[in-house]
Amino acid sequence: MDFCADLNIFRGPLDLLLYLVRKHEVEITDIPIAEITDQYLQYISVLEKIDVSAVGDFLAMASTLIEIKSQQVLPRSDEIEDAIEDPRQELVRRLLEYKKYRDAASILEERSRQWQQCYPRLSSDLPGQDRNLSEEPIQEVELWDLVSAFSRIVRESEAIKPSSIVYDDTPIHVFMARIHRRLLERGRLTFRELFEPGMHKSTLIGIFLAVLELVRHHHVHVEQNTLFGEIWILPNLDPSVEPPDFSDADDYETAK
Repeated sequence: MDFCADLNIFRGPLDLLLYLVRKHEVEITDIPIAEITDQYLQYISVLEKIDVSAVGDFLAMASTLIEIKSQQVLPRSDEIEDAIEDPRQELVRRLLEYKKYRDAASILEERSRQWQQCYPRLSSDLPGQDRNLSEEPIQEVELWDLVSAFSRIVRESEAIKPSSIVYDDTPIHVFMARIHRRLLERGRLTFRELFEPGMHKSTLIGIFLAVLELVRHHHVHVEQNTLFGEIWILPNLDPSVEPPDFSDADDYETAK
């Protein structure tokens, strides 16, 4: 089974920036640039571990944030302070524009789900269409919350030096099968329970991508009951959702 995880789910630098602004519960027009910049760089360090090629646009935004931060710490004369334009203004304009279209897209997406429930289409009415699940957004939980939780796990794992280092080349669909099997047995799992101390970085990344793909395929739900609280993963038992086929994963486990 050839399997490819498309990391375009990380919607872009403005999406991460908007998430950080909401996380701080501040107005977009009053961005705490120093703190936001530091946290933005922390998220980029996690994305680099997953796929270096996916962070180009994020690095460009990071350089903009660092430039704005440096301008704000430069000493200024009281006489000309009022005449200097706030370096955040252009960034705020871009962020507000992005938020407008993102909110509109969310409204259209929600309406689309409602219309599909109210007006079912007969299979004979339309030609067959192949769904590209890698292009469908993750829904139930904020993606950056998962990245933040994964960042903490990576830091904790790096602090523990294993006695021997063994690269894990297990395919992602095998991790998906293992996680799904545990969920059916346990009923629910915390995100942290999926990772063990001392795991190799390749294993950590494989498990993390497997969680993202399980969510995208609607095989699991991801919930966070309180802000910054524990992230719970539950199996999707909705009969209308096609059950996963992990036969290839079983073949891999048997051969191994």
